[in-house]
Amino acid sequence: MDVNLRILRYNPEGDAAPHWETYQVAVDPMDRVLDLLIKVKAEQDGSLSFRRSCGHGICGSDAMLINGRNRLACRIRVDQLGKKISVAPLPGLPVVKDLIVEMSGFFGKYRTVKPYLINDQPEPERERRQSPGDRARFDDTTKCILCAACTSSCPSFWARPEYVGPAAIVQAHRFIFDSRDEGAAERLEILADENGVWRCRTIFNCVDACPRGINITRAILEVSSAIVGRRG
Repeated sequence: MDVNLRILRYNPEGDAAPHWETYQVAVDPMDRVLDLLIKVKAEQDGSLSFRRSCGHGICGSDAMLINGRNRLACRIRVDQLGKKISVAPLPGLPVVKDLIVEMSGFFGKYRTVKPYLINDQPEPERERRQSPGDRARFDDTTKCILCAACTSSCPSFWARPEYVGPAAIVQAHRFIFDSRDEGAAERLEILADENGVWRCRTIFNCVDACPRGINITRAILEVSSAIVGRRG
């Protein structure tokens, strides 16, 4: 089958503004959007730029705006989209070229929430033990692959780029509720800032955009409840 593939192109070295370019691509219904982009770059326009890595929905590098929704190009298939497909860079992030966005600000916010285990107790001989129940408490937020699909779908982030964003809060949640961690108070203090959890308006765009099915809004509300509980 043939697909009408529209791609929002932008080369800062020569373009005054982003513009749409259309390609006719012969595909199989089970092809993924990433397959289409690779085919266009290999056979029609070698100047097309986009990020990709594992191609299996694990690395999160190929998140894009596909048919109006943030998705991973390596996971969404032609048969799920139809014969007219549009692809644009993630919204709310500076465009480097074509479908590549600047991610340094996104990862900078990720680092501010201290996304690592904090425990100053002497190391045990083997591992820091944890019950299955304690592990289940934060299981959902361990699935985040930092693709930025949630943060770039968030109207609060669009309106105020200083907002730490859903992805960073999800990463903080993963450690705040880890029974082995001792840094919860530090992270809650960070997220109690005016650009922390209180910027969330529970619109649920982030939940819809997450390719891993994480209940992001619930995680944000659990962190905000922990802040209130600590102060109470």
